[in-house]
Amino acid sequence: MYEENQLNFEQIQLLDEQGHMKSKSTISDDTLLEMYRWMLKARLIDEKLLRLQRQGRIGTYAPFSGQEAAQIGSALALEKHDWICPSYRDLAACMVHGMPFEQVMQYVKGHLHGGKTPDGINIIPIQIIIAAQTLHAVGIAFASKLKKEQSVSVSYFGDGATSEGDFHEALNFASVYQLPVVFFCQNNKYAISVPLKQQMASRTIAQKAIAYGMKGVQVDGNDVIGVYEVMKEAVDRARSGQGPTLIEADTYRLGPHTTSDDPNKYRPKEEELEWIRQKDPILRLRKLLEGKALWTWGNEEKLINDFQLELDNQIQEIEQHDPPKIEESFHYVYSKMNPQLVEQQKMIKSLQQEKAGDLHG
Repeated sequence: MYEENQLNFEQIQLLDEQGHMKSKSTISDDTLLEMYRWMLKARLIDEKLLRLQRQGRIGTYAPFSGQEAAQIGSALALEKHDWICPSYRDLAACMVHGMPFEQVMQYVKGHLHGGKTPDGINIIPIQIIIAAQTLHAVGIAFASKLKKEQSVSVSYFGDGATSEGDFHEALNFASVYQLPVVFFCQNNKYAISVPLKQQMASRTIAQKAIAYGMKGVQVDGNDVIGVYEVMKEAVDRARSGQGPTLIEADTYRLGPHTTSDDPNKYRPKEEELEWIRQKDPILRLRKLLEGKALWTWGNEEKLINDFQLELDNQIQEIEQHDPPKIEESFHYVYSKMNPQLVEQQKMIKSLQQEKAGDLHG
């Protein structure tokens, strides 16, 4: 007889909330420091971009504070030639994989060049449509397999994406063809305002992998060491031809879904405080580093002050650039403009000339 939710996935955790290692890891002290610097810088960037949006200097923004360990731990496990297929909340992973901050600023400012990844960086344009990037990752992985390349593709998405048809189609196709792809779900407990318990009845997201014949893993998404080790194993499996993996990183977004959202309307304050005070991924790793005498408050203060100054200088320089012209947008639809786009571009130019004439008339 079927027993409801009989599937039980044990969550992997290597670094506990007090900053103590529960089991050994092969990660070097230098890598631990790199992880921490990235996590702290990512938090500073996220807080800066949130303030810029409130000041009207960038458009709608999706904060990622609280999810730094999930994104940075996973991205550091990749090789440069691997591919990232991100959602709108995965800027930290993108920057670890090579996306320069200038590109991030162009994106959040709505610049025409904001969606164009610089050459040599394997990141596809940020996806707004929920779960669509899972299919893109599968397509890239299929191409990699057909061309006998060694690259692995990773799709980043949230718990809400698991309710979309694209998610299920992607997992099914990837498993049937044993493609070199990793599905990385950041379960931050809410799909905008919808809590996880209203999103699905299964006990975990990781167990959904069983139905598609692939490996599923649940990891403490605020444990950067655990995330790195789980991701490294999944990437190695994919690269060696052993097929895809679904990873559920159990985490929490500390801020709103986007800057147009008010989480106070649907999230208990006590819940937020628990994740901020007890489960913050940055605080957890800092405790480990301090215990190993690898980090001090002096190191912290210097990094924060130096990086804030660097950010301010970069933002000031970027904001001095002239915004793109409307007629330039037609060059970013297809690789070559078709007759319809040429006609529309001429129409826009004509309207602009008429408007300019009216202003000076």
